[in-house]
Amino acid sequence: MPRTPSDIPDRVEYRSILDENGNLDRGLEPSIPDELWLKLYRAMIRARRFDERMLRLQRQGRLGTFAPIKGQEASQLGPVAAMRDDDWLVPAFREAAAEAWRGRTLESVLLYYGGFNQGGTVPEGSTNLPGTIPVGTQILHGAGLGYAIKYRKKDSVAVVFFGDGATSEGDFHEGLNFAAVFQVPTIFVCQNNLYGLSQPWEASGYKCYLARRAQSYNMPGSCVDGMDAIAVYREVKETVDLARSGEGPSFIEAKTYRFLGHYVGDPGLYMPAEERKAWRERDAIVKLGRQLRAWGYLTEEEDESLRAGVEAELQEGVEYARSSPLNPPEAALEDLYVHFDPAGNPLDGGPQGL
Repeated sequence: MPRTPSDIPDRVEYRSILDENGNLDRGLEPSIPDELWLKLYRAMIRARRFDERMLRLQRQGRLGTFAPIKGQEASQLGPVAAMRDDDWLVPAFREAAAEAWRGRTLESVLLYYGGFNQGGTVPEGSTNLPGTIPVGTQILHGAGLGYAIKYRKKDSVAVVFFGDGATSEGDFHEGLNFAAVFQVPTIFVCQNNLYGLSQPWEASGYKCYLARRAQSYNMPGSCVDGMDAIAVYREVKETVDLARSGEGPSFIEAKTYRFLGHYVGDPGLYMPAEERKAWRERDAIVKLGRQLRAWGYLTEEEDESLRAGVEAELQEGVEYARSSPLNPPEAALEDLYVHFDPAGNPLDGGPQGL
């Protein structure tokens, strides 16, 4: 019998609105309030400066290990800028900037990386899940939240973040398959920063757009310039609107770059110097700031004032975290055990039936 073509998409679209030099494609410019651009720009600067401040604190022995954000600000703040308060955020382990946009305090982040229980507390009524350290497990949580949203007939969505390495995990394929089968309102955002812990992503995704992996589940998959906050915002906003209208899940691959190692103990020596230089020249914060000034939304004086305000906020957060009354280390064992009397009844108001 003759060969017949399949209906599998053969092309993945790549979107970029601000090019490497910060030039704007006016035909693709999204229509959003001016103040949102300024909020996004400030949030990116705050994320960058907070990351640098945490690195100094870690080097002083006042914080534990953490995964730096530097370089990936646009790829995670662009998506959350397109979300509503009742949407669910499902982060991995490098999304402190996205969590801060959604209301998490800087003090909470500092306490968390300092090893204190208070930093891991999730406020009542929050629609932000805590960070997830195991690679890819949060993808299942995002798919499950999408199912719950659809079951309850809500018009909110779930947005789940993960890295390129997670697309080689079984949880990734199980989560996308579930989301596609039940057509849940979940947006899967892959921050492809080109490296796993220490090897190029091509070692596990050989010469392919990672978005094509979503297409195998008949799920829309697209690729966007992760160093372009405007492009990321527009791409996610469009998929979020589709999900709200009952069109099911989508996958977005944001091509970005981490300027530092995988975590604070990783010097990143495997990242070629020429490659680092090329990506730093595409810094999303520099490009967006240049465009805001070109639009007339921001003057040099306003930019300086904005940055000074960020520094004051960071200092206030650091001082608050330093002075906070903290639980002793043994408090980490609370809620793990129930003590029983000789008759087998739980003491101290412990739960029944254990």
